[in-house]
Amino acid sequence: MGFPPRDLLAGPTFVVEAAHRLFFDLTPMFRSTLWHPLLLQIMGQMETRSGPVFQQLASDPRLTPIPTSRWRVIPKVLSLLVRARARPLLRLVQALLNPKAARANQARLQERLRSQGQRSLRATPRKLVTTIEQTVIEQFPYVMFNIMPLIFLVFGLPAIAKRLLKGLATDNEIQVVRRGLPYNPTTEMDLKLWHLAQRLRAESTIVTLFHDKQPAQLAQAYRTESLPPLLQQGLADFLSLYGHRGVAEIDLGLPRWSEDPTYLLGMLANYLALNDPDAAPDVQFQRSAQEAEAMVQTLIRRARRHGWLRSQLTGFCLHRIRALSGLREVPKFDFVLLMAGARRHLLAIGEALAHSRRLEAAEDIFFITLKETHEALAGQDMRALVRERRASYERELGRRHIPRIMLSDGTEPEVTLTREQGNDTDGVLKGAPASAGVVSGKARVLLDPTGARLEPGEILVAPSTDPGWTPLFFTASGLVMEMGGPMSHGAIVAREYGIPAVVGVTGALEHITTGQQITVDGSRGIITLA
Repeated sequence: MGFPPRDLLAGPTFVVEAAHRLFFDLTPMFRSTLWHPLLLQIMGQMETRSGPVFQQLASDPRLTPIPTSRWRVIPKVLSLLVRARARPLLRLVQALLNPKAARANQARLQERLRSQGQRSLRATPRKLVTTIEQTVIEQFPYVMFNIMPLIFLVFGLPAIAKRLLKGLATDNEIQVVRRGLPYNPTTEMDLKLWHLAQRLRAESTIVTLFHDKQPAQLAQAYRTESLPPLLQQGLADFLSLYGHRGVAEIDLGLPRWSEDPTYLLGMLANYLALNDPDAAPDVQFQRSAQEAEAMVQTLIRRARRHGWLRSQLTGFCLHRIRALSGLREVPKFDFVLLMAGARRHLLAIGEALAHSRRLEAAEDIFFITLKETHEALAGQDMRALVRERRASYERELGRRHIPRIMLSDGTEPEVTLTREQGNDTDGVLKGAPASAGVVSGKARVLLDPTGARLEPGEILVAPSTDPGWTPLFFTASGLVMEMGGPMSHGAIVAREYGIPAVVGVTGALEHITTGQQITVDGSRGIITLA
């Protein structure tokens, strides 16, 4: 909520580590009569498969809700607003009245975050630790206060539009309004990568290079600055803007694209294989944007039948959806910028500790806590501890099943529910409708996008996706995810790109294989297996 943890070195009390993974303790929220309905609603939208599990747990006498007074929450909200100097409310009003000014504020904030991430790299290790702690105490709340109001609008405006257009528009028609959204940093990133691919296509030697070499080989050539100048400089320019990003980028211990561009080079290879002009990502995006603008005008005309005021409110709401919804990716983009700076600082500290033989390598810094980092800087040898944790981590990477929801006694309630409900009835899998449309094609099952090859027209089948996966969406004809809900990242991006999608599909990775012919019905939430 914008407050730093009481004990910075111990971390927030609602986060629990198990098997090198972070779990959130939702017990207080689940048992609160005030927050319980909101939690169920969020799960229904963000993580479809968790919704039924939470509803089942609501009948567990051990988790009986405890009455919670609204008056206990009001002082905390007021305290938050005072601490933020009412900035969230001001940002919200500004975004509604002047979206252009709101976008300019975000651009300035991102420049500030970029410069701060580079500014203190020459400091001593102890000073770098202090900088990281200040990031948690000061910068994370500052970023949250500036950008979270936009998220309320991103999710709130479509809900208002739905009420204004009740009986006048279907859910699918309202979804069309959010296709081809401008000002989305992730979409802009993907399009910049596509435009780089088009520049590279003009040089036959570079196209041949991508055909003959693997992405990992090209990445090594980039590090030694031995790629053809157009590719070397083009990739460097791209990384100067987006090098802080990566696959599974919220994990501070995983490399950023600036450290290892293998994935990006694989995406460039995919784009170079796309030869159909009508299927070009920029053409598709422009087509989606035109469809969305046309739908806005159609819905305004329908609202006009019910009076001038209703049409004006509908028009204002729909235009603000177009102007602001693309900013939904800004919070994560900004937080990942902060995290990339913290990662650079941690690696610098790790380098110093490796030099003094308290760690074996700079990357070992990610296997000790912030408290242990202080101890290492004070002279404690952490090498044996890191070896033990690294061995445990390597074992955990091989774990085939990871519980998503657990009780404190070790029970996994989803297992029981899955046995009762099941999936795969007569070659049909069911999930949550995420993006309207029907498409048939060959499935491509991917567990990790790094080095992945997705042929144009294939249907992407994945456990889940984050912004690091989105360059793949440009060549995918459809999306199937085991996790997620209608408002999860993959679902929203699929709607923006106009590709059919079904999410929260239990057993998708078990029942679908690469090369299998499947049909995805994103309107009904059904996948038919050939």
